[in-house]
Formats: sequence, structure tokens, C-alpha cells
Amino acid sequence: MILVERSAHVVAPVEVVWDVVQRAEQLPAWLAGVRAAEVLSGEGFGRRQLVQAGRGAAHEAEVIAYQEPTLIGWRERARGAGARAEARTEIYVQLTADEEAGGTMVRLIVVRWPAGPVKAAMLRLGLRRVGADLEDSLARLTDLAAVG
Repeated sequence: MILVERSAHVVAPVEVVWDVVQRAEQLPAWLAGVRAAEVLSGEGFGRRQLVQAGRGAAHEAEVIAYQEPTLIGWRERARGAGARAEARTEIYVQLTADEEAGGTMVRLIVVRWPAGPVKAAMLRLGLRRVGADLEDSLARLTDLAAVG
């Protein structure tokens, strides 16, 4: 298992930030590496969605954590020929009202279970990029939430 997390303060109420992060169609606007996303079925906990990465890979995702308006998490598994069933990624977005600073503390967490030791070694080499992507995502989310 490989875990990477980043946090940032967003100058917007929890409800405004929640409105952005919980909508699948908003993922490309703020989550780095996502080209497109659509809901396949359901809503809230158990919702199924299709997430397309910028490099063309498509992942089916299921919402596995949902506590409005403070937590959403989903598990992605690769689709298509050559996809390894044991490889998976979980992404969590935790929101906490920050009354003193007047906004929301946002924590992004990515947990990856690579398909085998070679993939694990490759992922460890790319941890800086994953961290940089999370920082970029937080900056984009900050901009989106600021415009409301």
C-alpha cells in the first residue's frame, strides 16, 4: 500500500467546497489527471462512476465513503484489456470547517495498492509527482470554490 496526502485551506464554506467535490462531473475541473468523469448509476454511497485519466486510461469507480458535507471517497479499478484486478486506487476528500480562518480545511488522500512488486517500486519512484498532482488539485479546487 502506498499513501500520499496533502491539505490546504480554502476560503469558502464547507457547503460550497462540498458542492464541487461530490459531483462527478466536476472532477476534471479540479482533480489533476482526470480528463472526464460521468455517473453510471446511483448517488451518494455506492454511486458508480466512470473516470477517464488524461493518459486515456478509464477506471470504474464506486463511492465507498460518503458523509455529507465532510467526506467522500471512491475506489477505482482499471478497465479494459490487460487491467489487473488486484490493482486499485482509493481517493478520499475530507472537509473540515475552519471557523477561525473563515473557510474549509481540505485534505486529499490517495491510497494505491499496486499490482505486484515491480509496479510498487515504480509507484514509489513517482511519489513526488503524485504529491505535486495533489497540490495542483488543491489549488484548482481553491479557485473553483472561490468563485462559488
